[in-house]
Amino acid sequence: MKKTLFITVITLASFIVQKAYAQTVDIYRDSVIQLYGVIMTADSLRAIPFASVLVDKKGRGTITNNDGVFSIAVNKGETITFSCVGFKNRTILIPTKLEGNQYSVIQLMVNDTNFLPATILRARPSRAQFERDFVNAKVDDDLYETARKNTSMSQKRVILSSLPFDGKEAVGASLTQQATKYYYSGQLAPMNILNASAWRSFINSWKRGDYKSKK
Repeated sequence: MKKTLFITVITLASFIVQKAYAQTVDIYRDSVIQLYGVIMTADSLRAIPFASVLVDKKGRGTITNNDGVFSIAVNKGETITFSCVGFKNRTILIPTKLEGNQYSVIQLMVNDTNFLPATILRARPSRAQFERDFVNAKVDDDLYETARKNTSMSQKRVILSSLPFDGKEAVGASLTQQATKYYYSGQLAPMNILNASAWRSFINSWKRGDYKSKK
């Protein structure tokens, strides 16, 4: 008796779940429509290629082809925004009580006028004028001192040591490391403690004060 009741309950529950799922799928299927159309200029009725067709707050959309034609699947009740550089944005609302699963639009776009600030073009100075202005330019002492410090050899070495390798340098360093590894394969690599060139470089760096702490 209990087993029969259990089977009956499981069967009834499965039927209810399947029915609810089918209704949900039908509702979702009925709400999806195919939106298609063409975007043109309002004054000359010319097609606007590569205009954006976006569904608001959904993060999806499409663009028009060379003839201004587009097609996208949307839901009923969604807001569609048409935009293109040089034109004002246009927005439409898909009707919620739309019959059928297709909706076509012919969207006309109005030119958007943007006023840019005035630009003054002057003739390029000659070499003599540039040299004269460069030599006679007044530079403050603090700026000159800052430039001198930033261009010193010690500062250049500090900046160079902190910069990462670019692609060419990284490849060169990797190839050099591999060549050294293969060259000393099967034998003991030399130690720089007995390298006279390394000692000379260390002494010169020590004399220049490269190892002094900067306060």
